[in-house]
Amino acid sequence: MFAMNVDLAHATYRRNLWKDFINEYYREDGIVQGAGKDVGKPSWRHSLPHILVATISSFLFGYHMGVVNETMESISVDLGFNGSTMAEGLVVSICLAGGFVGCLFSGWIADGVGRRRAFQLCASPMIIGALISAMSKNLWCMLLGRLIVGTGIGIGPSVACLYVAEVSPAYVRGAFGSSTQIATCFGLMGALLIGLPTKDNAGWWRICFWVSIVPAALLALFMEFSVESPHWLLKRGRAAEAEAAFERLLGASHVKPAMAELTKLNHGEEADKVKLSDLFYGRHFKVVFTGSALFALQQLSGINAVFYFSSAVFKRTGVPSASANICVGLCNFLGSIVALILMDKLGRKLLLVGSFLGMAVSMGLQSISATSYVSGFAESYLSIGGMLLFVLTFSLGAGPVPSLLLSEILPSRIKAKAMAICMAVHWVANFFVGLLFLRLLEQIGPLFLYSIFASFCFLAVFFVKKNIVETKGKSLQEIEVALLQPE
Repeated sequence: MFAMNVDLAHATYRRNLWKDFINEYYREDGIVQGAGKDVGKPSWRHSLPHILVATISSFLFGYHMGVVNETMESISVDLGFNGSTMAEGLVVSICLAGGFVGCLFSGWIADGVGRRRAFQLCASPMIIGALISAMSKNLWCMLLGRLIVGTGIGIGPSVACLYVAEVSPAYVRGAFGSSTQIATCFGLMGALLIGLPTKDNAGWWRICFWVSIVPAALLALFMEFSVESPHWLLKRGRAAEAEAAFERLLGASHVKPAMAELTKLNHGEEADKVKLSDLFYGRHFKVVFTGSALFALQQLSGINAVFYFSSAVFKRTGVPSASANICVGLCNFLGSIVALILMDKLGRKLLLVGSFLGMAVSMGLQSISATSYVSGFAESYLSIGGMLLFVLTFSLGAGPVPSLLLSEILPSRIKAKAMAICMAVHWVANFFVGLLFLRLLEQIGPLFLYSIFASFCFLAVFFVKKNIVETKGKSLQEIEVALLQPE
């Protein structure tokens, strides 16, 4: 007991010593707590254009995830695998496999060449893969194109989370972080709308792939004129460029306090010295585990089973698939807009708890609709209403918050690589939920399966309450100091 008390006292001493060290630096430079009020908050308008360019990668992620929904039947007929559910499943899942591979390397790419170049690199496979898919003459060419596209969309969202968090002013970082989810919604809805003529035009599906080249090319082009992350620049010893980046992002009056805070937090840290083993034990294990578990719970809630197979549920109730996808897309979009408004007002933790609770209730409604106690219109209303409510509550918190939260709480030294590991868990869970959902639905039935999803949602509520800290309104440096663990 005495040894534990000594260790605790030592850890507290080191934590306080570190905070005093940073505060003393601020005093020496005339930057004391509250001094920022003299110059006010930095304008969000400076960083908004750079955020919008970065969200093109999220748009492309949503587009390529949804582009085969309306077009799959035409693709299968044209390429000669009509009626093969295995082949159709491969066209969808091969993109997820590529996403996993791309995601694994995203952190090393982002740290190695910078955030801007990483965006441009992720645009290249999305252009090449879309070209191959659009010109494919058989299933194997289509699978190759989708695999290449997948590597691009595996890199893009991970880098976007880092970049948006690092270039956003603290007081709007939650809203800007939600913009990636909104861009994904636009991508999904865009793929749906562009794919609608496919039923009347057998070769239209090729146009759907050609169209995706345009935003990918714009991402590569506009990133050439966007600002590099000052966090990355400073880690590379390019302090003058970091100051210039902060001036473009925050305004001249906010450069000195931003640089002072970032300089002392990054003092003596070398991003290149981060080893893979550093992420799995020691002082960084808990935060990496928290991020990975949060992404796993997000996927085990069943959200992508709803996105991938909502049409089948609606068809059983007589609702056309196009109308079903539009309803799901609108709920996702409206929820994301509300999350953008509330993120920096209610905070990340409250939105996560409320979102997972709402998802649990929604899955409960779908479970009830699968029982023998309801039938007819009641079954249809519960099933459809539960699914739409599930998507809506997901987009309020469980959708946009995890990626934003991880980009905030991960220490700057390991952020890019740790984010890659956590996002890789997301891709793996996503893959297996999509792969096994229909088989489990046949084997154990909707009542038991939806109950399992609801249980994971309840588990997520308790996990968030116990392990997630609130980051609303705090700078990334303040968050890291608050979470600092002794060596």
